[in-house]
Amino acid sequence: MGYTALYRKWRSKTFDEVKGQEPITESFKNQIRTGRIGHAYLFCGTRGTGKTSIAKILARAVNCESPVNGNPCNQCGSCKAILEESSMNVIEMDAASNNGVDDIRQIREQVQYPPAEGRYKVYIIDEVHMLSTQAFNAFLKTLEEPPDYVIFALATTEPNKLPVTILSRCQRYDFKRISTEVIADRLREIADFEKIDISDDALMYIARVGDGSMRDSVSLLDQCSSYLFSRRIEYEDALDVLGALDAKVYSDMVRALASRDMKKALTLVGDMVNQGKELGQFVSDFMAYVRNILMAKTVRDLKGIVDMSREDIERLSADQEKLSMDELLRYIRMLSELSNQLRYSSQKRVLIETMLVKLAYPETDVSEEGILSRISALERNANAHGSLSYDGIGNETLAALKQLIASKENGNGAKSMESPVALGENDQRKQHEPVRLPKGQYEDYQRLREQWQDIIAEMDGGLLRASLGNTFVYPDKDKGGMIIATGSRATYTTLSEPDKLAILQNFVSDRFQKEISFSIKYTEDGNEREYSYIADEDLSKINFPVETAEEPPDFI
Repeated sequence: MGYTALYRKWRSKTFDEVKGQEPITESFKNQIRTGRIGHAYLFCGTRGTGKTSIAKILARAVNCESPVNGNPCNQCGSCKAILEESSMNVIEMDAASNNGVDDIRQIREQVQYPPAEGRYKVYIIDEVHMLSTQAFNAFLKTLEEPPDYVIFALATTEPNKLPVTILSRCQRYDFKRISTEVIADRLREIADFEKIDISDDALMYIARVGDGSMRDSVSLLDQCSSYLFSRRIEYEDALDVLGALDAKVYSDMVRALASRDMKKALTLVGDMVNQGKELGQFVSDFMAYVRNILMAKTVRDLKGIVDMSREDIERLSADQEKLSMDELLRYIRMLSELSNQLRYSSQKRVLIETMLVKLAYPETDVSEEGILSRISALERNANAHGSLSYDGIGNETLAALKQLIASKENGNGAKSMESPVALGENDQRKQHEPVRLPKGQYEDYQRLREQWQDIIAEMDGGLLRASLGNTFVYPDKDKGGMIIATGSRATYTTLSEPDKLAILQNFVSDRFQKEISFSIKYTEDGNEREYSYIADEDLSKINFPVETAEEPPDFI
């Protein structure tokens, strides 16, 4: 027989073997002991937390000839048949590839026949949120009133996509992420049994990379186990195998940016590129490290909040002195924006290097966070050298910036300052120059469409937010900007008021740091449709004649 992957070989076979989900496993053990078994269960949670494993254990337990304290014995004929996947009583279906009405109709026909052997027929439907609307409707009656010998176990990673009519017919169990300590203990158990010589630090790192998923962590251990056979696998070996970076790299990056050592920062990026590291993952991990610095700056006891080794936490405590709270918040905002931009870019390295320059030089950021970061840099320089002069900025400018921020914190706004602020000659000239944001581009419009519902949820003002609830947006091909479409006359009337659109435009511009205009349009059906867009310069590259309609359709 060929090699079996560790995550398959070590899949839990009893409720007691499932780690990190004790409230759920204890509930099912009690149901088996008392015979109070439901007819439909919904298992929700992230990948690798035990949803499918518990569904399979449940299928064996309800059909077991001699259960042991609520667990299947795994020795009787029924348990062995289910373990070998030869039992006709357990039917597994992947809703991602079997999501139509015909698939549900087949289940409805099968449930009419009782099990040939055993007591229950168990249907395990994975990724149930992928079923179509018609399939859900066809499934409702069977799910609500199945025969006494039928049990449905539905698993999903996105319960928010399920209709309320499905949720109300199931017992719901939410699977939490498994803690790093629990995963590390399980990995040690597997490593000892499989005779994998690996250090505790390496196991703890693998558990952290698994991000709460037992299956992912065991798969990573399997990957590391094939790396070295001649000696012990150490922490550095795990880093090499998994293509990850040590926390020291992120610490070095923070210190380089804080001291404006761009050669050091860009060298770190170059080293990652040469090693074949994923740049998108670097940005995500760097943002997580900055988040940990923020936590270290605001919380005394980091236990349970920051999942790092003792050595990394000591380095984290030292790094928190390098950046102020305002700078950390600015780092997180800009890195989050960069992470979204990398999805659509083919020049990831250029974007990252540009962003690092912006992080090191807050004067390139015209937002309030950029001003606060510049003040923090000025104060650090004053403490280090006894002078406030920094890149041509003097005492007067610092006083002006502080007064500007103080006025914002008092809720008066920058325009409400009663006395003029003393500014340098260069700063006075800059003060009268209006700050203009760059115009939104195609990528910004696509991001806005994807985040439209989140934007609405974050807005203040009940009437405007309620009016936007039944709208959708798409790019304005002729005039630029975005069109807000709605099928409601009342919404159209409300949003036609100039002040309402101005509030929305200012909110979106602040969020994206781009100038994005809006117009309102009424559509009779009010339904959003999917369209693909192509730029004129790309259209010119097509080698065959293309006809363009003189007038665009009424609804794009």
